[in-house]
Amino acid sequence: MAKWINVSTLRHQLKLFDGNRLIKSYPVAIGKILSPTPAGTYTIINKQHNPGGPFGVLWMGLSKPHYGIHGTNNPASIGKNVSHGCIRMFNHDVLDLSSRVQVGTPVVIHK
Repeated sequence: MAKWINVSTLRHQLKLFDGNRLIKSYPVAIGKILSPTPAGTYTIINKQHNPGGPFGVLWMGLSKPHYGIHGTNNPASIGKNVSHGCIRMFNHDVLDLSSRVQVGTPVVIHK
């Protein structure tokens, strides 16, 4: 089976699976009410180290334009609904996740 990412906006949780086997779970921040994280199935299309600004140490772009999984310069925001729709992670967690997934990895976002 292939690796894939499952994001629960209700639980503020990102889980990495290999087929049906859970590899690791991470806490995340998601979009605000006015800019919610979009539900659906996407893929990781690129990775950029040190993107600057609020994106922390790493950006992984999704196939939905302008959305991604990224680090943060505000670790206190993790676990909250604060972003403009992106999935925000602790910097050490986004680096760990990035080391485990490749461009093309599916990302399923749901409540």
